[in-house]
Amino acid sequence: MKKLDIKSLIIGVLAIIVIFAIVLIIILLGGINNEHKTIVSDDAVAYNNRGVAYGNKGNYDKAIECFHKAININPDDAEAYYNMGIAYRYKGNYDKAIECFQKAININPEYADAYSNMGFAYGEKGNYDNEIECYQKAININPDLAEAYYNMGIAYTEKGNHDKAIEYFQKAININPEYADAYSNMGFAYGGKGNYDKEIECYQKAININPDLAEAYYNMGFAYGGKGNYDKEIECYQKAININPEYADAYSNMGVAYKKKGNYDKAIECYQKAININPDDAKAYINMGNAYGEKGNNEKAIECYQKAINVNPYLAEAYYNMGITYGEKGSYDKAIKCCKKAININPDYAEAYYNMGITYGKKGSYDKSIECLKNAARLGDKDSQEILRKFDIFW
Repeated sequence: MKKLDIKSLIIGVLAIIVIFAIVLIIILLGGINNEHKTIVSDDAVAYNNRGVAYGNKGNYDKAIECFHKAININPDDAEAYYNMGIAYRYKGNYDKAIECFQKAININPEYADAYSNMGFAYGEKGNYDNEIECYQKAININPDLAEAYYNMGIAYTEKGNHDKAIEYFQKAININPEYADAYSNMGFAYGGKGNYDKEIECYQKAININPDLAEAYYNMGFAYGGKGNYDKEIECYQKAININPEYADAYSNMGVAYKKKGNYDKAIECYQKAININPDDAKAYINMGNAYGEKGNNEKAIECYQKAINVNPYLAEAYYNMGITYGEKGSYDKAIKCCKKAININPDYAEAYYNMGITYGKKGSYDKSIECLKNAARLGDKDSQEILRKFDIFW
C-alpha cells in the first residue's frame, strides 16, 4: 500500500482555495460593476428629471445643462436628447432643437414625438416641406398621434394649401373629437377658401368644446366681417375681449368694424384701447388716423400717421396716407414728399405714384404728373391708365 503524499495533498488543497478565491472575486466584482451601472443609470435619470423641472419653470439654460449631464453619464439617453430639443425649441434655437431631436431619433428610430417636435422646429424656420415630412414619419410610427395631424394641417395652411389643411385637421378631430384647436384652425382654413359659413361653423364647434377660446371668437368676428355682418363681427370681438381683456388685435379689428359702420368715434375709441395695450401697434395708429380723416380732422390724422412712423419708420402705408391728408389740406409739397418716401420704401406702390401724379397736376407740373401716372399705370393702376388713355398717352 502506497503512503499518502502529504505534500501533494497540501498543493491540491491550496489550488482549490485559490480557484475558489478567484471565482469569489469575479462574482463580487460583477456585483459591484452592476451596482455601479445602476448608480450611473440612476444619476442620469436624476439629471434628466431635474432638467424637466427647470424647463417647467422656464429656466431653459439650467434645463439644458442638466440634460447635458445626463447624456455625459449615458450617451444613449434618447429621452435626454429629446428633452434638450424641447428646451432649445422654447429658447427659439430651432437649429439646435432639430439637432437634438435627430440624435434622439438616431438612438430610437421609433421616437414618434421626436419626429413630431422636429417638424414643429422646421415649421418655425419656415421650412414647411421638411416640417410635413417629419409629421408624416411621426404618423407612420404612431397613426393615433392627433397632434402630428393637427400640426401638419398648420403647415399646409402656411403653404396656402387650404384643402390639405382641412383634411389633416379633420384627421386630428377623428382621433380626438374634443380637439378645439383643430376645429378653430380648420375654420381658419375654410376662411382662406372664402367659405365663411363653414368657417363660422368650425369656430362654433371649437367654442362649444372650449368656451374660453378667445381666438375662436376673434376669428369668428373676422368671418362675420367677411360676410358684411358688422354687428355680429363686433359682438364676437367683444366676447374675445371678455375672455382676454388684453386682446389688442380684437380691439383694433372692432375699430375697423365700427369704421365700416360709419361710427368713427367708436372706432377711434377701440383703436386707442388697442394702443393702450400695445403702444407699438403701428397699424392701430394708421387706422385711427384714417378714422380721424373720415371725420375731417386732418391735423389729428397726420398726428396719428406720424406716431405710426415713429413706431415703424419703414411703414410705406403711413407715409402714403399722410401724403393724401396733406394733399387734402392743400400742402402739395409735403404731400409729394410723403409719397416719395412711401415709394422709396415700396418701389411698386402704384397708388403712391398715382397720388403723386395728381398732386403734381394740381401744382401745374404736368410733365412730372404724367411721368408719375405712367409709373402707376405700368404697375397696373386702373385710374392712371384711364387718365392717360383720355389724352392718348402711351405708358
